[in-house]
Amino acid sequence: MIIKVCGMRDEENIRQLEQLDIDWIGFIFYPDSPRFAGKRVKYLPAKIKKIGVFVDQNPQVIRERAADNQLYAIQLHGSEPPWYCINLRLEGYKLIKSFGIDKDGHLPNAQLNAYEGKCDYYLFDTKTELHGGSGEKFNWSSLENYKGETPFILSGGISPEDADAIKSIQHPKFAGIDINSRFEHQPGIKNIEAIKNFIDKLR
Repeated sequence: MIIKVCGMRDEENIRQLEQLDIDWIGFIFYPDSPRFAGKRVKYLPAKIKKIGVFVDQNPQVIRERAADNQLYAIQLHGSEPPWYCINLRLEGYKLIKSFGIDKDGHLPNAQLNAYEGKCDYYLFDTKTELHGGSGEKFNWSSLENYKGETPFILSGGISPEDADAIKSIQHPKFAGIDINSRFEHQPGIKNIEAIKNFIDKLR
């Protein structure tokens, strides 16, 4: 299971997180986010794969941030069309496309079908005007209705109390989780002890 911690920006906080057993770290390059990491992250951990989060931004900006921050993958959180994903993948980037799911858990199947084969992962997040970080869950039981071939990452309101529920997910395309706001002291500053305890339960 991939464990991704998103919304990091503070150097000391990143150094503390680097000591834990996580796979991916997410940096938000969308300027309107309260977790905006700036153009260049001050400290880049060597052993954790770095993911850049973007919202309807110019591809040239994405290329620059990817080069400056040693990004492993691009995560798109806006209304980027399928061809946008195809072009970035052709340039060699791993591609994660986020989809907002309403709280009842209705999957946007027509959208998902349109992006099939054009992304490396989908990210299922709770629908919000804030492009993520709402701290709210959608109905996870709806995941059993996902019939696509693209592996998915679960996001949206995951909390320290959710380890057992996550371990019970048996979907063959379930690839991992993305945690953020429910593990924070304040936007962009994570509770390292809470993350450590959560990972110990998951692993």
